[in-house]
Amino acid sequence: MELKATSLGKRMAQHPYDRVRLLSAGVEVSGERHQYLIPFNQLLDINCKRGLVWGELEFVLPQNKVVRLHGTEWGETRRFFQHLQSEWQSWSEEMSDVAAEVLRQTLEELAGRDTEHWLKRGEMQALQEKIRDAFTALPLPHERMEAFDNCRELWHQCQAWLEEGEARRLVINQAWTERMLEQYAEFFEQVESSPLNPSQARAVVNGESALLVLAGAGSGKTSVLVARAGWLLVRGEASADQILLLAFGRDAAREMDERIEQRLQAGAEGITARTFHALALHIIQQGGRKAPQISTLESDSAARHTLLLECWRQQCREKKAQAKGWRQWLTEELEWEVPEGEFWQNEKLARRLAGRLDRWLGLMRMHGGSQAQMIADCPEPQRERFQRRVKLMAPLLKVWKTALKDEGAVDFSGLIHQAINVLDKGRFISPWKHILVDEFQDISPQRAALLAALRRQNTHTTLFAVGDDWQAIYRFSGAEMALTTAFTHHFGEGDSCALDTTYRFNSRIGDIANGFIQQNPHQLTKPLNSLSKGDKKAVTLLPDDKLEPLLDKLSGYVKPEQRILILARYHHLRPAVLEKAQTRWPKLHIDFMTVHASKGQQADYVIILGLQEGKDGFPAPARESIMEQALLPQPEDFPDAEERRLLYVALTRARHRVWLLYNRDQPSPFVEVLKALGVPVPRKP
Repeated sequence: MELKATSLGKRMAQHPYDRVRLLSAGVEVSGERHQYLIPFNQLLDINCKRGLVWGELEFVLPQNKVVRLHGTEWGETRRFFQHLQSEWQSWSEEMSDVAAEVLRQTLEELAGRDTEHWLKRGEMQALQEKIRDAFTALPLPHERMEAFDNCRELWHQCQAWLEEGEARRLVINQAWTERMLEQYAEFFEQVESSPLNPSQARAVVNGESALLVLAGAGSGKTSVLVARAGWLLVRGEASADQILLLAFGRDAAREMDERIEQRLQAGAEGITARTFHALALHIIQQGGRKAPQISTLESDSAARHTLLLECWRQQCREKKAQAKGWRQWLTEELEWEVPEGEFWQNEKLARRLAGRLDRWLGLMRMHGGSQAQMIADCPEPQRERFQRRVKLMAPLLKVWKTALKDEGAVDFSGLIHQAINVLDKGRFISPWKHILVDEFQDISPQRAALLAALRRQNTHTTLFAVGDDWQAIYRFSGAEMALTTAFTHHFGEGDSCALDTTYRFNSRIGDIANGFIQQNPHQLTKPLNSLSKGDKKAVTLLPDDKLEPLLDKLSGYVKPEQRILILARYHHLRPAVLEKAQTRWPKLHIDFMTVHASKGQQADYVIILGLQEGKDGFPAPARESIMEQALLPQPEDFPDAEERRLLYVALTRARHRVWLLYNRDQPSPFVEVLKALGVPVPRKP
């Protein structure tokens, strides 16, 4: 069937289209120079309009496109339209049955997937992609789906999955979590010496591929790690040899092994907590290579210093340019007093420099790349100066590598780089389906690269990371806090949750410590509630000449089994009065350590020393050389950010009370911050 414009209508309309022909499932609109084929599956509507003389047909297409035919005789136009409308509607009804079946099958598949397990973000994205694929198979334009009774509700349901996907995922996972907590209630009551609290149990059952568990001070992170391993076994999601537990030190790994042995039932024997270096060693051994020997230099700082100083002296003695470069570095950047003449022979200077050489070389080894790559990775403002320093350090790096070669050994940094190489070359296939990491806030880019290499081996490997960005205090050794605060950016689609209860300190200590740390907007926000209240004096500022009167007072009521922990920013700030503590306060259990060393410790009472400005101040004044600035992770742009975290760690070691001793004449800037948070300042203890 065909409709044409009249001769006069054609001349008057001056339109590119003057005829339309009905096809089996569409129409063809054409003119002398133009032709347009409109299948029914692209047609949204047909309008028939009457002008003063002629008729007009209007074909409405997606994206607001309209094709018009003018100048046709009105009676013929109306008859053609009625026939076309009937054909189109008949075709549409038939196609709506096909579309309804496609939508129904898609929803049935979704219904079967949404309750049987934890729905991961990646799985939700895959389900949504399946819906979008189903939409491309629909024989009707999407804009018309609501016009058919058999399609309307099905279409709305599918659209809801796309528009409300994340909300639906949360509802599904909440329901699944509640079922698991009820079904495995006995497990969560018995897996640790005390029943897991709701936030701990929810973290354990979370099924995301990459999960960051924010575990504040005293919130039971080890309990959660042990319970997670037990949960995977109980559920049959993994066997013991498919679970990898990672800790940052041998003591932490040993503690985790002991807890697993004590708390988990049969089947857990194959779970062993490893350090990252032990893991790297295992990978290299299993990769077919001879087990590498760790250099004796790694455990002998005196030998390292001797090796580096000999090389440094030789360079300065034999090359004037080297000697000039070193003199410039030491005087201009480090602001040291350097003797005239052969300064490299000065023993006092050499002893002072030895530790710096050791540290700078360690940072270069940890980077692992070539000198050119180190320079390229350096921020632009420091690049030129850093390049000069790297040239001065290059002979020391060379002599280090030669010493390792002569010994037939590797250093710790080389161990991890080798393990990554073995993984990437496929010489070792990871057997681990689940990787659990303790103290995740301390992770470095190098260790993160090892995790990434393991997960590349098996894209279904889950990462369960437990840490606390509020306690990230090891940037100086290469830890990068952004690996925690931007977790999903670095480790892929995932989730985060927080352990919301601390079992260590009272709410007063918690309020002060939490308020202090969260003034830095780069720290992640999380709840951390205490079980006990604590009075206003639970955190107190005292002048630093009141240590002895304070200990005198404590000797009157502190029980012998209670621990007093005295903390300072540096070892050399250990108070002289502690030399006579055993006789003056024989009933007090007093320990002294640096704040860094206290990480993981706890005590009934804590005394924090040295809140002052100056050389040994807290916060410590910035004194990084260009080597640290270039090779360490970039710090966040908030004043004294890491020093704040260090004071937070110190505050949260205490169960009952904390005293912060400050210098009256040169108080630390933290003193005013603490006062503003409501910390009292009595004149005496």
